[in-house]
Amino acid sequence: VQLQASGGGLVQSGGSLRLSCVASGFTFSSYWMYWVRQAPGKEIEWVSAINSAGMSTYYADSVDGRFTISRDNAKNTLYLQMNSLKPEDTAMYYCARTPAPIRVVDSLTRFTSWGQGAQVTVSS
Repeated sequence: VQLQASGGGLVQSGGSLRLSCVASGFTFSSYWMYWVRQAPGKEIEWVSAINSAGMSTYYADSVDGRFTISRDNAKNTLYLQMNSLKPEDTAMYYCARTPAPIRVVDSLTRFTSWGQGAQVTVSS
């Protein structure tokens, strides 16, 4: 089982990035997928979720209206389009999977599995 995130980098405030997460080793279309992030010295934060079919999406208040989650089940790939980035968006971003939606995201161990992370740094 692998979740390989990519697309992170350094961007100026107001800029955009698109994260991708390629899945392998499991039936991607059967799982809810999440993006979560963790900044240095801070607790993990849920960012966005999408159901297995890609028909329902959910966002944290902090990113709603700026970030868009999507998935391509034919390509086993999850995306996070991030626009109007702010310095407070700086964090390691992880993609993660669960067979059903979860209410509490306080640790990566809440998920069935997760990727290695992609670093996003937003300069002011």
